[in-house]
Amino acid sequence: MSSLQLFWFILIGVLFAGFFFLEGFDFGVGMSVKTLAKNDKEQDQVVQIIGPVWDGNEVWLITAGGAMFASFPMWYASLFSGYYLILFLILFGLIIRGVSFEFRSSMPEERKWIWNWTLAIGSLMVPFFFGILFISMIQGMPMDSNGDMTAGFTDYINLFSVVGGVALTLLCYLHGMNYISLKTTGPIRDRAKKYARALYWVLYAGLIVFAVLLYIQTDFFALHPVSTSILLAVMILFTVIANYCSYINKELIAFLTSGFTLIALVALLFTGLFPRVLISSTSSANDLLIENASSSPYTLQIMSYIAISLIPFILAYIAWTYYVFRKRVKHTEIAGYGE
Repeated sequence: MSSLQLFWFILIGVLFAGFFFLEGFDFGVGMSVKTLAKNDKEQDQVVQIIGPVWDGNEVWLITAGGAMFASFPMWYASLFSGYYLILFLILFGLIIRGVSFEFRSSMPEERKWIWNWTLAIGSLMVPFFFGILFISMIQGMPMDSNGDMTAGFTDYINLFSVVGGVALTLLCYLHGMNYISLKTTGPIRDRAKKYARALYWVLYAGLIVFAVLLYIQTDFFALHPVSTSILLAVMILFTVIANYCSYINKELIAFLTSGFTLIALVALLFTGLFPRVLISSTSSANDLLIENASSSPYTLQIMSYIAISLIPFILAYIAWTYYVFRKRVKHTEIAGYGE
């Protein structure tokens, strides 16, 4: 395995981590439109806090997919063909979620409910099916030496993958609650804190179940016992810190640590996969490895120059965007609030 191959494997992991950190709270806020907001004005308030940033956050996913296509074409081909239906559902969720922002802003009040529902459903679908995808992937899928999957329903949908889907959805929802607490004022801010404090206890139970199933259903502890144990402990530590900070009104720290929990989860999945990119459940000889799934050294070299040149500008733009829209959305700024 070359240093460039390792670099691009790590970079794809970083891109997915950035996606779940930034888009994760978007999903949580989107779900809150129908689970947290009690009236039209509160729905407008929570949508307004992600309105300027949601589409920029999704660029991380597009970039991760593009990077995978260019640097690991075998991984891209096997993953996208084997998970075609799962990825179609993710794409469907992203589409109905994206159009809901535009349509709800131009609809009369009596029709906004339609697009509030599409926003909430799309925001739930994406993290849930991403959880299904990643967890079934680390369990191993029936795959031949050519990287072709011949999976059945239970290979995709089983106890562990459903637990993973629910856990990722809950992590995103809590991340969204912390963002609402950080970015709003009024009753919905207090309600978000109340919901988060209750749901963290559900998350603790979910993390225990996840860790047990990870031990039983994968080879992570056998191949990478130290890193797997450390990253699980880090996830739990960040969860405890976020929960504690929600009680003492340290909203920024609560938001950051809930995001770091998602980053630790992505790190856990990628370190557990290493040095593989796809695991075959039929034979370890059919595993798709980093060293034989990548593009040519010349392609990786050219792409590395481009990535290193562009990434600082992208990060600066993202930082500037969040700086510009750093203020809270006050409930008193929403027309008709409380009427």
